[in-house]
Amino acid sequence: MTLTSRHFKGLIILAFLVILMIPANIDFAATTLQIPDINVTVSGGDGDVQIANSIQILILLTVLSLAPSILIMMTSFTRFIIVLGFVRRALSLQATPPNQTLIGLALFLTLFVMAPVFTDVYENAYVPLQEGTVSLEEAVDLASDPFKEFMLAQVRSKDLALFLDIAQVDEVNSNDDISMAVLIPAFILSELKLSFEIGFLIFMPFIVVDMIVASTLMALGMMMLPPVMISLPIKILLFILVDGWHLIVEKLVLSIR
Repeated sequence: MTLTSRHFKGLIILAFLVILMIPANIDFAATTLQIPDINVTVSGGDGDVQIANSIQILILLTVLSLAPSILIMMTSFTRFIIVLGFVRRALSLQATPPNQTLIGLALFLTLFVMAPVFTDVYENAYVPLQEGTVSLEEAVDLASDPFKEFMLAQVRSKDLALFLDIAQVDEVNSNDDISMAVLIPAFILSELKLSFEIGFLIFMPFIVVDMIVASTLMALGMMMLPPVMISLPIKILLFILVDGWHLIVEKLVLSIR
């Protein structure tokens, strides 16, 4: 008897035993399939309360969907993540620390720096909206004011003037005359320039180490040995001796005006 026929015979015996285990007093004809009733009802209730709750849920979902963009465009997250990326590249490390670690560090540094802004938005915009003392439009204006004040403190006047000129805004008498559509791109441009300046300053001492190691190996005639094999541990040791992560995080946080 082959293996296939043995398996087939075993399945037939198993099916036969299952049939024998079924009680004989079951009336299959009387057995009916019960389908649960599904009713969709709309109760009267308090219409104003239901509409208000629906609007709040819609606002919450919208904020959650836009949260990554808000975090990147209107906070210092861009500066932190770019500088941390420059640090890893200057050390000639490809995947250490991993991206998840750098993004997590940048995220929590952003939450630490932006805590006063978030607290101001919660106390002056969200709480009055929940209590019904302000309308939705007023709450949006109250929530945007702290972010606008923060971004105006970081943006360069040159970048702001560029986008004001593109938007054809001729006269600005106060901060209220500057719209978020103009302020956000100017803020991002300023953050990119500042983060690249910080990255350049971080790169300089490590480039000096690479040049010294490369020149030494060439003078010794060891041209077949990759300079990064020697410079990498030296740069890591130098970074540890000066407590590099502490210095970089300290300067990043203090760079926020």
